[in-house]
Amino acid sequence: MEFLLASGIGFVTACGLYLMLRGRSFTVVLGLSLFGYAVNVFIFVMGRLWVNGAPILGGSAPMADPLPQALVLTAIVIGFATTGFVIELALRSRHESGSDHVDGHEPGHAVGYPPSTEKASR
Repeated sequence: MEFLLASGIGFVTACGLYLMLRGRSFTVVLGLSLFGYAVNVFIFVMGRLWVNGAPILGGSAPMADPLPQALVLTAIVIGFATTGFVIELALRSRHESGSDHVDGHEPGHAVGYPPSTEKASR
């Protein structure tokens, strides 16, 4: 079970890293989201998986640790806010530069000219 969880977290992390290294803004946002999901699952798994464990103290019975659950819940809320902010930045960059690329320039176009200006000058 641990190998399966570690492999799944590693695969999602690798996919997120691959998408973050792409040139388009949308894939970068997807990569950040996947990376955030992998970190959330990692934090949750680090708190151990309890079967039939009480979430609140109830005597001498085994108790599930509530701290990883609280951390993951907080991380999910922060992840949604960060994703919304990054999407807004990507939309603003697209509006100002006329390109969806992270660096603001389409491949094969001259640096400093938006794609529509270069086509009109030829």
